[in-house]
Amino acid sequence: MAQAEDTQRSIEEIADRVRGSLSAPRTGEVRHAVRTARIAPDSIRSNADLAPYIDHTLLKPEATREDVSRVAREAREHGFATVCVNASHVATVAGILEGSSTVPIAVVGFPLGATFPSVKAFEAREAIAAGAREIDMVLHVGALKARDYALVFEDISRVVEASRPWPVKVILETCLLSQEEKIAGCVLAREAGAAFVKTSTGFSTGGATVEDIALMRQVVGEEVGVKASGGIRSAEDALKMIAAGANRIGASASVAIVSGQKSTAKY
Repeated sequence: MAQAEDTQRSIEEIADRVRGSLSAPRTGEVRHAVRTARIAPDSIRSNADLAPYIDHTLLKPEATREDVSRVAREAREHGFATVCVNASHVATVAGILEGSSTVPIAVVGFPLGATFPSVKAFEAREAIAAGAREIDMVLHVGALKARDYALVFEDISRVVEASRPWPVKVILETCLLSQEEKIAGCVLAREAGAAFVKTSTGFSTGGATVEDIALMRQVVGEEVGVKASGGIRSAEDALKMIAAGANRIGASASVAIVSGQKSTAKY
């Protein structure tokens, strides 16, 4: 109990510090036609019930059009929430998913996040024009670690604005952050109007952890979603993340997860 209270005090102190340093006003609350509420663990009665919460992912640089098309067909067959790909593949995915409940995601600023906010905003607009209906952006990790909160806020805000009316998820790359930095990243994403915070790209030194998901949920509350990504290879892994507060799972092992298998895939 004492540890939880200490964490909450830290969240409040960091939130005050972040808001005090912002050079721009909050963008205002953004509501999206996307599920951001927690998943009731008892509503998952079979592995297949996980499908509507999974972002089926293929982000390898060597992925071909044929690879991406296969992943899109798998997503349509299993009823996954989305297909997450690099922006150049969005149009291919959107064509295959047309008429289904599964939507295309494009990543922005991927995987490093260390470019100009204007470049990320342009990338988001181009991806949406190509058919993306959600955007997963990597925040500027170096700026966050330097406590340049105004830059991080601008970075996220510009992508949120460029992506309207579609939701934006902010990838923190939690494996590179201290607890204070994770809290600050979540506060900034929430203040800038992001629909979700997300743990990882899957291309750095680590992926999602139960502890990080629980912290992120505590920071953003119930109106912002939490996406666990990186290293989730089985239904057991996914359920642990859901129990901790995740309501979206990013995985390349999606078919194995809903089939009750364990994948050796890296992402």
